[in-house]
Amino acid sequence: MDSKLRQWQLDIERIWQAPASDWREAARLADVMARTSPEVLLRHAAAQALPILRHAAAESGDPEITEAARRRLGIIREVLHTLTTPRFGRRDIPVKTLTPGERYRQLLGLPLDRRLTATEIHRAYKRVAKTAHPDAGGSAHEFQALSAAREALMKER
Repeated sequence: MDSKLRQWQLDIERIWQAPASDWREAARLADVMARTSPEVLLRHAAAQALPILRHAAAESGDPEITEAARRRLGIIREVLHTLTTPRFGRRDIPVKTLTPGERYRQLLGLPLDRRLTATEIHRAYKRVAKTAHPDAGGSAHEFQALSAAREALMKER
């Protein structure tokens, strides 16, 4: 289907770049996209653009209708560009949820990948508690969460 999206993109670009846009062809293309596209976003964009494109095809002389049709065609063009642009990296990988032990370690600023000593846990707790304590400008809830994290990590060890 990627080749179909690229073909539609080329057709839309051809209409977009033409000195006098062929609104009848644009309406036909939008109709095909609205009916057959597997991409929901493209189907919606094409279905919303279809009435104004048909109106522009019927009354090609009105500048307001022509401008509205051009804006709708631009939306379809942007959606096609988004769908056909290659994605690199790790953007579509779901975010890993942390276990309670990993959240406790993160809260205290401790590494996630190795065993911890009681001294490491205690030092990390003291370091973070200095700013989280209610007397030092922190909140009671935050301080209680730190204390619970320290206790859980000490038991886990």
